[in-house]
Amino acid sequence: MARQVGRRELLAGTGIAALSAGCLGRTRNIAGRERSSQLTLEINAPPADRDPNAIRIARHLAQNLDAVGVDARINTLGFTDLRRKVLINHNFDVYVGQFREAEPFDPDAMYAFAHSQFVAESGWQNPFGFTDINGTDELLGSQRRVEGDERREAVTDLQRALGELQPFTVVAFPDPLTAVREDRFENWTNRQPLSVGGLLGLERVGAADVGEGGTADGNETDDGANETADRNETDGDLIDDNPLTDGDDGENDAATLRLVTTDERITQNWNPIAAEYRRYGTFTSLLYDRLALVDGGEVIPWLAADWKRVGGSGIEVSLRDADWHDGEPVTADDVAFTYEFLRDTAMGGTESPVPTPTFRGRVSAVDEATAVDEATVRLTLDGVNEPVGVRALQVPILPKHVWDERTGVATIAGLEFDAETTEAVVTNNENPIGSGPLRFVEAAPEESVAFERNPDHFLVREVGGDGSTGGTDDGGSTGDETDRLAGIPERFRGKPAFDRLEIQVMGSDVAAVQAVGDGFADATVSNLGPDSVPRIGREADARLVTGRSGGFYHVGYNTRRAPLSNPRFRGVLASLIDKQTLVDSAFDGYADPAASPLAATPEWVPSDLRWEDRERDPFYPFVGESGSLDAETARDRLREAGYRFDEEGRLLAPGT
Repeated sequence: MARQVGRRELLAGTGIAALSAGCLGRTRNIAGRERSSQLTLEINAPPADRDPNAIRIARHLAQNLDAVGVDARINTLGFTDLRRKVLINHNFDVYVGQFREAEPFDPDAMYAFAHSQFVAESGWQNPFGFTDINGTDELLGSQRRVEGDERREAVTDLQRALGELQPFTVVAFPDPLTAVREDRFENWTNRQPLSVGGLLGLERVGAADVGEGGTADGNETDDGANETADRNETDGDLIDDNPLTDGDDGENDAATLRLVTTDERITQNWNPIAAEYRRYGTFTSLLYDRLALVDGGEVIPWLAADWKRVGGSGIEVSLRDADWHDGEPVTADDVAFTYEFLRDTAMGGTESPVPTPTFRGRVSAVDEATAVDEATVRLTLDGVNEPVGVRALQVPILPKHVWDERTGVATIAGLEFDAETTEAVVTNNENPIGSGPLRFVEAAPEESVAFERNPDHFLVREVGGDGSTGGTDDGGSTGDETDRLAGIPERFRGKPAFDRLEIQVMGSDVAAVQAVGDGFADATVSNLGPDSVPRIGREADARLVTGRSGGFYHVGYNTRRAPLSNPRFRGVLASLIDKQTLVDSAFDGYADPAASPLAATPEWVPSDLRWEDRERDPFYPFVGESGSLDAETARDRLREAGYRFDEEGRLLAPGT
């Protein structure tokens, strides 16, 4: 009779979460030779206090693997160490993580995530070591070139290929949960309140009462009205015993946006290309402008004033008048350098290129970037369609005079990198110099960080002191200034609405919600776990903001290692994941189970792959029902795939 593992037992995960330094098939047990032949899988995941959803998925999978005879061990690591282990060194068996794009995204986001071209590289591009040259590679390339119905067909076939081969198993798309209060700032969007567009779209409550020269309406102050903006003086140190106290009820305090997070990485590292430190990159995106911004599906010319097609494969980009935070002008040379640098951060100084561990899929669409003049750059595209071209415009533009000094080979004491790397990839980027609407002020590692409004940014520089859009102090006409902000939506003009942004690290979700409820913070940053929802409801001045994320939770497999290199074996592992039960219990319903990585953009998903149309996984349905695993059926499927068990029901490692 098949052993039924109950739902409560599955989710409890008792005794499974022990740390382990072992890797697949190599664990040895001093109890005897026979025990050493059991297949061992290490599941890497962040701890519960950093990502409760991920660890619950890991425990669920480990419990089911144990039930079918696999020695499954959970290895909990902090975000930085986990991503370095998985994304940089590729030293893992299985991991549980969340895909890094927050918004519902274009299908081309899968290009770098799964194309075999990126197998040898580090970062978010193909961490699985997955190769399918005549299948998914061909489809990934095709969806870049064709348009209309042809592209839709290629994307549909791509989803089916990834679903069948399972280099990673999509589990669920979580609802981002954020606690906010609206007594000082309003217009918190339900879509992505902590995105670049969400933060820039905020308005100060009572802004109209501040008066001429104030900052609440998003305009520049006169000389001396905002000393912080000149970076000469502040109203006190950010880093004190309790930076979140609101002891100053004056105007400067009212113009400070205060956020709280449980993720300390933003207080230690401001490198926009560091894969292990970046999740969605919201705050580095406020430090470093991109040529284009996509907000709510709207493509907005950002650092680029405009662009146009030139010939069959070129885009000519005209830049806005902008300066780096150190006062140097932003030029077309900086843009051309950025695209070359992201392809090879060594700039030809090493035997093999050292590409950036992020943004590789986007820059791979650009064959060449050339400065035409000081304010014009020409991008030669690799025969890609319009959506892929727009994605290529969404990389952080870097100052050449800063980053071209970081191309040397790097080593860091105490850290192991399995491949040659550069200073650019490993630097913390202290005192970051970008061109964005915020600039760095100060930080206390693992405690807090502060940014301030950039008064020289193009969003605010052309706004007149009387609050009108387009007026300037030098007498320029309204029409001329409106042209300088061409393409910028009204909601972003004169923004941000705050003079200072402070982020404080808290020890738990509960503490973060409490800080918002007590008025010490305006919103939480890191996605809250579902256990925090009742707490938000008890805080009279806080409310829950929830939307839909493109950042799906998934289980990733290192296909470089047997038996994970076998798609049939990965398929059985996928069938051990009860996605609906996880959503109901682990996520408390604040997520949607899915089989396709594009489920957040349902217009790309055919009906037979939509979870809501089937209520079960279309590729590898859970082996069991009502939250209970049918372990014997799972073992039979492993036997059919060619795997053997010993007399005690333990799955034998390959070659034993």
